[in-house]
Amino acid sequence: MLLCLDVGNTQIHGGVFENDVLRAQFRKSTHPLGTADELGVFFSAVLRENGIDPRAITRTAICSVVPAALFALRQACISYCKSQPFVLQAGVKTGLKVRYRNPHEVGSDRIANAIAALQRHPGRDILVVDCGTATTFDVITATGEYLGGAILPGIGVSLDSLASKTARLPRVELARPEVALGRSTVESIQSGVYHGHVGAIRQILSLLQIEAFASQQPRIIGTGGFAWLFEEESVFDEIVPELVLEGLKYAEGLNRDVPPVAS
Repeated sequence: MLLCLDVGNTQIHGGVFENDVLRAQFRKSTHPLGTADELGVFFSAVLRENGIDPRAITRTAICSVVPAALFALRQACISYCKSQPFVLQAGVKTGLKVRYRNPHEVGSDRIANAIAALQRHPGRDILVVDCGTATTFDVITATGEYLGGAILPGIGVSLDSLASKTARLPRVELARPEVALGRSTVESIQSGVYHGHVGAIRQILSLLQIEAFASQQPRIIGTGGFAWLFEEESVFDEIVPELVLEGLKYAEGLNRDVPPVAS
């Protein structure tokens, strides 16, 4: 079995694959990360809770946007899974042609999303919207070119920023408002942040579609922890929460017999 770990700024999203079947998923806060031993104990416990013998994990794979987390995660994989983890980073095989001006700047989670999207829809132009700590947009052509995209603060970050940077605005629950017209401060914040984010998503998707695909209709995939919040807005053709994990699994398979890239 393969243990995949998507390390984000807020959460670690883990998944266990048996061949191509995603057997289990779990999440853990990135902060505090914990020591390698603490991580190893956590992984062992969460696997058992999902009916998986930790000894059945023979391979591990990591993509991370938190460089400081890699050492402890590597050591946990080596000590508790008896596996030298594959790390998705610059220099490994991905099956993509990265057209970013500096390919080393592209987050590994964005590359994993692009890999999985192309595997799901070969021969299609694709836009991926990952709604997490940041909301990222990735443009992938039918020929496997990763062109780039856009990044804006995630909806959760926007709420946190309002609460922390103002004197009187409260911290409110993240929720889809029933109406746009707020009749209290809480309702007004929820309306502004939610509908503002939906509007930003629609506008950016529209511009990317025109600039990258000459107004041809690409497949639009939503992913990330907040993607389901926008399900009723019809901005995505499909929502695939485990997209990064799928891309990481595929990349690990491509590089299984390749010597590891030095970090």
